[in-house]
Amino acid sequence: MTAQNKRRQLLKLLATGSMAVGGASQAFAGRAWWQGLQGFGNDDARPSRPPSKRKKIPLNDLRPGKMPLRSDEMLLQMDAAIKRLSEQSGRQNWPSMPKVRMLRPDDEHEAVAVVRRILAATGDMPARAARATSGSYTYDDHMVTAVKRFQQRHGLRPTGRLDRPTRAQLAVSPASRLRQLRLNRQRIARLVEGRIADRYILVNAASFELEAVSRFEVQQRHRVIVGKPDRQTPDVVATIKGLNFFPYWRVPMSIARKDLFPRLMKEPEYLDKEHIRVLSKSYNGPELDPRTINWSTADEKIVKFRQDPGPWNALGLVRINMPNEHIVYMHDTPMKPLFGQRYRAFSAGCVRVQGVMDLVAWIASSEPGFASKSAVDEILDGGQPVDVTLTRPIPVHFTYVTAWAEEDGSLQFRPDIYGRDGAQELVGSADPDALAAAPRNFSP
Repeated sequence: MTAQNKRRQLLKLLATGSMAVGGASQAFAGRAWWQGLQGFGNDDARPSRPPSKRKKIPLNDLRPGKMPLRSDEMLLQMDAAIKRLSEQSGRQNWPSMPKVRMLRPDDEHEAVAVVRRILAATGDMPARAARATSGSYTYDDHMVTAVKRFQQRHGLRPTGRLDRPTRAQLAVSPASRLRQLRLNRQRIARLVEGRIADRYILVNAASFELEAVSRFEVQQRHRVIVGKPDRQTPDVVATIKGLNFFPYWRVPMSIARKDLFPRLMKEPEYLDKEHIRVLSKSYNGPELDPRTINWSTADEKIVKFRQDPGPWNALGLVRINMPNEHIVYMHDTPMKPLFGQRYRAFSAGCVRVQGVMDLVAWIASSEPGFASKSAVDEILDGGQPVDVTLTRPIPVHFTYVTAWAEEDGSLQFRPDIYGRDGAQELVGSADPDALAAAPRNFSP
């Protein structure tokens, strides 16, 4: 196999996220593949921890069915849920959660009785099971099953253990949930105002999820990575106008000022390692010698950074071009292991998409020459920058919905990671495993 063919094969594997860790490590001189490929922070990676002995829990965190989040059908489901919750919140007092560290199967604790009452009230524990075990303080199999169901509905890891994030969500009263539902109904109602295009994409930052919708039915769902709480993914209404394969990354001024300048004061050789060029006044301006720049006094309006295309690029192998005032967009990423996390607020505001080439093929499917995904594969095989301008642009909506109801009537809630719902209790408690997984890098 020639060197060029090897490179093409590597790029295709990166695009699909199917590369095995061992093979990638060989490709990058013994380093873990994500250390060699992520756009920034290669050397800030935390030391690898011993493999966890915990049983891996499938994510199963994408919405089921064909009903879009943005739909009149969803509003009808939410209306029915609001009616049910209104009746519930008016007829019972919500018990206070006792202080307890962690409860696991077969533990004994007085808090079990209170949690059982809550789980029965939310419908996560059948009334018959709750009655049969009403006098017990044992964290039994009924409790584990009910807690898993509750965790699944609230966007938490369904471990069955009563951990801190789960206790925080259990403590939220029906009255608070009712206010949350009503607020989110307003958000969805605003989304469905006016004409809805035959094809569009919706990203819900609160649930780390993307829906590609055609003729009022969801055709694809993708896990996404969104902005960190201090660099939130904004609400956006925009239009996808093109696709940029093997893109340059033009580092935004905010990232240059907050992240890159301080990094270069400590590690000036960082630019060479990450294939980043320094340019004057514009991203197409003349190249500067970084050794002549005082990074402590550099001006981001004058000093510009542009990262070359390639497997090291922070945008991965494709950028979805959607001009908007916030300068955010969707793109690939070399940091694919982060899609394995349930909590995925790791970016600087842009949206990274799992399985992005499937989405790209869907976006381009109405374009001449893109009737099948093979056209995308051919561009990847070429290994060279290619810009595709859409003749049929596609609307895209970035939104923030923390509560909704599915077709089976089940209520779904997500922690209010951006604090937009107006109540601290809805923010919940951070998952320590999610915090441990958070990268120390900076990228879009």
